[in-house]
Amino acid sequence: VQLVESGGGLVQPGGSLRLSCAASGFTFSSYRMSWYRQAPGKERELVAGISSTGGNTNVADSVKGRFTISRDNAKNTVYLQMNSLKPEDTAVYFCRATGIWGNMYWGQGTQVTVSS
Repeated sequence: VQLVESGGGLVQPGGSLRLSCAASGFTFSSYRMSWYRQAPGKERELVAGISSTGGNTNVADSVKGRFTISRDNAKNTVYLQMNSLKPEDTAVYFCRATGIWGNMYWGQGTQVTVSS
């Protein structure tokens, strides 16, 4: 099982990034996918989630209207489009896969830094 995040980097406030999480080793289309983030000295927090089919999504209030989660089951990939980035969005972003039995897989994370 592998979840590999990419797309992180340094961006100025107000800028955009799109994170990707490529999955392998399990039936991606059967798993709910989520993005979490963890800033230095803070607990990991849920940013956004998407159902296995992509029909249901949710985002945290702190990013609502700025971040969008989507998935492509044909490519075994989940995305996080991040617009209007703020310094407080700086964190390591992780993707997580959750199966119907509660089994979970995590990626290794990708750093997002929002700074001028």
